Amino acid sequence: MRTSWLSQMFSESDVDNLGHIPLCNAVQFIKDLNPGLKTNKIELKFKELHRSKEKTGTEVTKEEFIEVFHELCTRPEIYFLLVQFSSNKEFLDTKDLMMFLEAEQGMAHVTEEISLEIIQKYEPAKEGQEKGCLSIDGFTNYLTSPDCHIFDPEHKKVCQDMKQPLSHYFINSSHNTYLIEDQFRGPSDITGYIRALKMGCRSVELDVWDGPDNEPVIYTGHTMTSQIVFRSVIDIINKYAFFASEYPLILCLENHCSIKQQKVMVQHMKKILGDKLHTQSPNIEESYLPSPESLKGKILIKAKKLSSNCSGLEGDVTDEDEGAEMSQRVGKEGIEQQNSMMGKRFQLCKELSELVSICKSVQFKEFQVSFQLQKYWEVCSFNEVLASKYANENPGDFVNYNKRFLARVFPSPMRIDSSNMNPQDFWKCGCQIVAMNFQTPGLMMDLNIGWFRQNGNCGYVLRPAIMREEVSFFSANTKDTVPGVSPQLLHIKIISGQNFPKPKGSGAKGDVVDPYVYVEIHGIPADCAEQRTKTMHQNGDNPIFDESFEFQINLPELAMVRFVVLDDDYIGDEFIGQYTIPFECLQTGYRHVPLQSLTGEILAHASLFVKVWQYFSFRKLR
Repeated sequence: MRTSWLSQMFSESDVDNLGHIPLCNAVQFIKDLNPGLKTNKIELKFKELHRSKEKTGTEVTKEEFIEVFHELCTRPEIYFLLVQFSSNKEFLDTKDLMMFLEAEQGMAHVTEEISLEIIQKYEPAKEGQEKGCLSIDGFTNYLTSPDCHIFDPEHKKVCQDMKQPLSHYFINSSHNTYLIEDQFRGPSDITGYIRALKMGCRSVELDVWDGPDNEPVIYTGHTMTSQIVFRSVIDIINKYAFFASEYPLILCLENHCSIKQQKVMVQHMKKILGDKLHTQSPNIEESYLPSPESLKGKILIKAKKLSSNCSGLEGDVTDEDEGAEMSQRVGKEGIEQQNSMMGKRFQLCKELSELVSICKSVQFKEFQVSFQLQKYWEVCSFNEVLASKYANENPGDFVNYNKRFLARVFPSPMRIDSSNMNPQDFWKCGCQIVAMNFQTPGLMMDLNIGWFRQNGNCGYVLRPAIMREEVSFFSANTKDTVPGVSPQLLHIKIISGQNFPKPKGSGAKGDVVDPYVYVEIHGIPADCAEQRTKTMHQNGDNPIFDESFEFQINLPELAMVRFVVLDDDYIGDEFIGQYTIPFECLQTGYRHVPLQSLTGEILAHASLFVKVWQYFSFRKLR
């Protein structure tokens, strides 16, 4: 069937019926059918064939074309899979395909009609379409299609309950959103807000200071970062606030302005954002925050707020003055600058206070005080170091605190290079707003991006039930099974890789790639694990790994799987690509995993071919 299909396609290209076509046409023909193949590899294969036949010239016959196609475009691991399920060892008929879909892909209620639809969609040969047969090429097309992507398509749209209190969700959050490089000397730019909002971020930060001509500006105080005009940032936020998600956006306002410029801030926000601003006062008879569903299309201001018994001005000492902390660590001059600033009492105007509704910033004292006195609309911010301390010393209290109140964790000011903390360290405590430096790629941002894919990338992910229910108890540092949660065994077989690119900036080995794969589990301490395959030397096109790994997942709702492909190098292994996916989004069966670059772009045609299966565990893995 394949030979008949290729013969027909060759004949259509041989318009003059000469019995041969130019080499360049043959190369392009094969590349069109298999875009991941490198042009020079196809050319080399034709030249080797001609050399073996002692043939001169560059014309390609039909037989030569078919032979090279067979050799370059047949993936052995897929061929053996087809043979395993085929009743005649050459193709899959509708019944063979039904068996594969049910037994391996986990599809329920499969009918011959469904099998036939798949064949019609992916089989390239007309003969196969007419007879209801899926050839090796059709089977390959199916397995590499979005239908066999490892990510469950059900999670590409909002699929979680969005009517629970705001405090019951993890919220995609950005730190110092205006920065596009480091925290101390880097430029500030509105593109930081555009990038974050397009990525589904639902909490952005604005550090606002007095600027020239009575126009407030945004930058990191006490540093050499450049400044941008507050009004232009509000314009951009208004334009992109709901570009990627219709659910509420939180503006974390760090106010360092004089009363005069605070009033200018208020004017800009009211004029530009208008009805999008949520200013409705909290209902003191209620005990929980409103839901994301009820706040659709609304922008919430998180900032200090005047006390209810204060009608004028109030001292406003920020609990997130990261710039001041940073300057203190830079040198003597910074210390003197901070001391002079700490002597000031920032005052808050009534107009700005009135824009703050259900996200009033308050200073955290201790858990027992908060349980007794904190109002549900009050938000505490925690420096990464302090949050880590509570996570280690009071893991149960921290989880219970976050069942009711919103907590924001921001990176330590010591991260002058804008490196990121591990968000999992605080998600496991139930912290909703873990602020990330979106401009810094790497493992931590991979986890953040991967995590928020699971609910239509809307910026909100419902936390595990054990972190929401009042009667449940969960300790963030558990190193064993979780009471009331059934652990699952996850099996992952890394079968092969396809079209791995040469790592950027690497030239020591020419075009040679020696890949190996890491499978990492990220979650609560009991779940964190990693396994690696052997290295496949000098094969980045279609390396066959054929290695299986097993992991016990004790809290599936908080676990992620990360696939990382590295180039084995004696100087230092180099990054090729990765893909991070929440455990809940895994599709079982034979799946392809698309690989992404260090900065998050999809690597064209680069993937892993894996088999995934899972079941409830009744035993404990060592």
